[in-house]
Amino acid sequence: MRLHRQRTLGLFALLAACAGGAPQGAAGRGTSSSLGAPVPGETSDAPREQTDDQQVLHALNRLGFGPRPGDVARVHAMGVDAWIARQLEPERLADTRAEQFGARFVALQGTPGELLDKYPPPALVRRQRAMLEQRMGTDSTPTAEDSARYRDLQRSVQQLVGELQASRVARAVLSERQLQEVMTDFWLNHFNVFIQKGPTMRHYLPSYERDVIRPRALGRFRDLLGAVAHSPAMLTYLDNWQSMADSTHETLAELRVRSPGLLRRPAPRRRAGLNENYGRELLELHTLGVDGGYTQQDVINVARAFTGWTVEQPRQGGEFVFRPVMHDADDKVVLGHTLPGGRGAEDGEEVLDIVAVHPATARFLATKLARRLVSDDPPAALVERATRTFVRTGGDIRQVVRTIVSSPEFFSRAAWRAKVKSPLEVVVSALRAVDADGDPTPRTALAIAQLGQPLWGHQAPNGWPERGNEWMNTGAILNRINFGLLMGASRLPGASVAGWGPASTLARAPRAEQVNVVIAEMLGGDVSPETRSILVSGENPLAGRAAAQADSNENAVAPAQRMQNQLFRRLPPLTGLAQVVGLALGSPEFQRR
Repeated sequence: MRLHRQRTLGLFALLAACAGGAPQGAAGRGTSSSLGAPVPGETSDAPREQTDDQQVLHALNRLGFGPRPGDVARVHAMGVDAWIARQLEPERLADTRAEQFGARFVALQGTPGELLDKYPPPALVRRQRAMLEQRMGTDSTPTAEDSARYRDLQRSVQQLVGELQASRVARAVLSERQLQEVMTDFWLNHFNVFIQKGPTMRHYLPSYERDVIRPRALGRFRDLLGAVAHSPAMLTYLDNWQSMADSTHETLAELRVRSPGLLRRPAPRRRAGLNENYGRELLELHTLGVDGGYTQQDVINVARAFTGWTVEQPRQGGEFVFRPVMHDADDKVVLGHTLPGGRGAEDGEEVLDIVAVHPATARFLATKLARRLVSDDPPAALVERATRTFVRTGGDIRQVVRTIVSSPEFFSRAAWRAKVKSPLEVVVSALRAVDADGDPTPRTALAIAQLGQPLWGHQAPNGWPERGNEWMNTGAILNRINFGLLMGASRLPGASVAGWGPASTLARAPRAEQVNVVIAEMLGGDVSPETRSILVSGENPLAGRAAAQADSNENAVAPAQRMQNQLFRRLPPLTGLAQVVGLALGSPEFQRR
């Protein structure tokens, strides 16, 4: 038993490594022309190293959130290249099921201002009442009626947040436009905003995902970058809505009212001053990258260019507005380009034009996309070809993705199961594996948070990790095992082992047959001897430790964490097919994509 335990621990430790397992069987076909005509120097006719079966699973796991029952057969029938070509044009794919399910999230429908009217933050209501009563000279001490009202308001705001998280998960689970969902997740992480940044951020996020990110996820990068720059969510998150010219620079409003005969500027006056947050993150995280060749002076001048880009009444859910009274109207130099004085919002637009097509941006984004789609350390030759595509097409995201996914590197042995799934990917792929329906409650999103990735919950602007080793540690592995058992116990709404297609015929089948079918249907037919042994015996040496961890120290953690831990506590002992499925979904093979 000790040797078996050591082997299992070692097997799970491999999750943090990036080397993929060697594929079995003959190599697959060469690159097909169905993805589009090859561009010299950007595609290769080299044969694919993965088998045909592996190519199908690989595409479903990398360009989507994993297969639903029947997906593998459908992709085989149409051809993997034809499926990829369809995914690259999501606007042509009907998505009725996801759209119909999404219509039930009524809390997300409307503008930020409408949502703020319907779901006002209790703290904001309390503050407004206190200010009113202070002006009227009345007592602002909350009454029992006030307390009840504030509790109702808190519940309504929680409903908004719950639907925001649940809708994102449900789309990933149900959508036929899988690549668009993957790319939406990629860009939401690239242009990260934090839900707790101010009382009204949650009211901006439905529009941020729906109107800013999702429709441009496979469009032109300049369009996406511009939409983000105008978004109240980003302007609020990075404090640009408060940034204005400091007292050493003339504002556009001052320039417009100054007499032509006046040679001296008006005397400097106290101002809120320049905020560099957006200027820095625009260069470091959104475009050029930390090694993109910019200087601190570039950061300052970019921040100056975006002064006046603000939000109309942000506490009331207002939209983007440009304010001349806040804008620095003096000359600026950004990355060697001179922005002449006397201009307004054009300064920021020109900066976006400059950085959107900068060679460093092309390489930075090509690297990030290749890292997401191929491996944690993508091959240099692939990054170079994707960079050239970005430059040649003026930042056409669809064409860059096409270059990456039609490459021999994408279908190489090294790329097979080379990526560790993020918590979102683990949960959504498990739900798709058992043919789950969408979950209208926050419960599934809570499971993702328990695994370490609360949706909209990354505080820093750099987003969640894209490298597998940053997700994996002993606690994370145990939580993932627990989640597999949770799925086996059918504890998430809309997800039941009994509802999985083969379940009705497998329920009374011999254990060996159950194991064989689960491995074939959920694990791609390719598992280690250790994993097969665990599925056959029903004994995972780590499972007891995982359950004990979920039960321990319950009173020593915060209430929110205790709520999350409830998901993994007191799971009933699993037997039969439910146990096989639960162990399979917690296995190392399922944790990779």
